[in-house]
Amino acid sequence: MEHQDITYAKEAGIATITLNRPDKMNALTPGMFEGIYRWMEESTKDDEVKVIVITGTGRAFSSGADVAAMANMANQPQNPPEPQTRTPRVHLALLIQNCGKPVIAAMNGVAVGVGLDLALACDIRIASDRAQLCEGYIRRGMLPAAGSAYFLPRLVGIDRALLISWTADMIDAREAEKIGLVTMVVPHEELASATRELAEKLAQGPTIAVQKTKRAIYDSLAMDLKTSLDYTAAVRRDLLKSQDFKEGTTSFVEKRAPVFKGEQIQQSPPNTD
Repeated sequence: MEHQDITYAKEAGIATITLNRPDKMNALTPGMFEGIYRWMEESTKDDEVKVIVITGTGRAFSSGADVAAMANMANQPQNPPEPQTRTPRVHLALLIQNCGKPVIAAMNGVAVGVGLDLALACDIRIASDRAQLCEGYIRRGMLPAAGSAYFLPRLVGIDRALLISWTADMIDAREAEKIGLVTMVVPHEELASATRELAEKLAQGPTIAVQKTKRAIYDSLAMDLKTSLDYTAAVRRDLLKSQDFKEGTTSFVEKRAPVFKGEQIQQSPPNTD
């Protein structure tokens, strides 16, 4: 299925959203933001989808926003602002973070500006050894405004986040892995298979526990230790009632691989006799 320059595919519990504008190095247009947003919403609501992958075609993951389109907009007469309803470019990072499912960026090449923002919003970044990353905003007299100002200091520290943003220097894949900007680097020819292997592993895991783990880790960023411990203890009590927990413990005792279904055990109604 397609939406402008975005393609979408779903197979074996894995949804893949692909930036498909290789002739423009997947420079993001407003329509492409809408397409990514739409398919993220669709995948989030689809119970058959367990893992979401975002990737690109050609030499780039995304070279950033379409600068030519931005320049054209900047030269247009300024009209009164329209009432703001939804701005996918800004809220896309929120949608990815709030999605309970694992979201993997398979970075096939260059990721610049808002293209890097998109990757940083994902839970895990698998980069091709040909990938290069850059916060290019400063070159356009702009600041990181689609997620990097939030994600960068959490990933690489405040000083390095400022250095990366102020200099707009290009960072190769190995350096990005070293400083924590990407999760792992694989040979370019193995990017698709490595991403697929991880996605399948997560998709075959205990769905409820996988999703609750994502939520607990992100929510705990804004909590003190005691609040986080109380919060995760409450979630743990719910997971103890799940079929996946029962399957995990039973398979361990039976010395076999678990077969998770992501189902919740229904509580019996209280006895009123």
